Amino acid sequence: MTSLAAFALASLILVAVPGPNLIYIITCSARDGRQAGIVSALGVETGTLLHVIAAACGLATLIAGHPSALAVLRYAGAGYLTYLGVRALRRRPSSAVDAADTAGRPARRRLLRLYLDAVLVNLLNPKVVLFFLAFLPQFLPTGLTPADTRTHMLLLGAVFLAIALVLDLCYALVGAALTGRLRGTPRRDRGLSCLTGGVHLGLAALVL
Repeated sequence: MTSLAAFALASLILVAVPGPNLIYIITCSARDGRQAGIVSALGVETGTLLHVIAAACGLATLIAGHPSALAVLRYAGAGYLTYLGVRALRRRPSSAVDAADTAGRPARRRLLRLYLDAVLVNLLNPKVVLFFLAFLPQFLPTGLTPADTRTHMLLLGAVFLAIALVLDLCYALVGAALTGRLRGTPRRDRGLSCLTGGVHLGLAALVL
């Protein structure tokens, strides 16, 4: 098995294992529907792309070498997830949200917010920084120049990103399909908002 094929297989196994990204995407999809889940998946993997670029360019190594920088990322990530959790707990039922949309708050603005939330949730996770620093170099050929090392890391990152994006989109579709019947009434929407808030607060604790 070539190193690229081995990397693809290892990436598939790692992405398929339930983790914070999977939980976050399914939660967003369950609460707000298929489109929100897809947008969240795109946001999460945009964060992955930025992590790969940081690892290839050496920025991730600098961050990992400074405990204070990792601590800032950790607390920022936990704080942002806590903010998302509180926001979800305070969310109005879908009927009230829809009324606000018709009053001039377009749905695309909410989708943009979901996208940016997902980018930040992934980008502010120091465990992802350390993951790529430990994972990508294992599959690099020996004897590479610094320039070739960056190129190979970007290539491996692109493979990982493609696999993760496909699986995340599948998770978003499955989450929307399984929970579609749970939405629609204020009571059910409130329950999903409470569930979402609890999940975000739980993820904040995991980041710490």
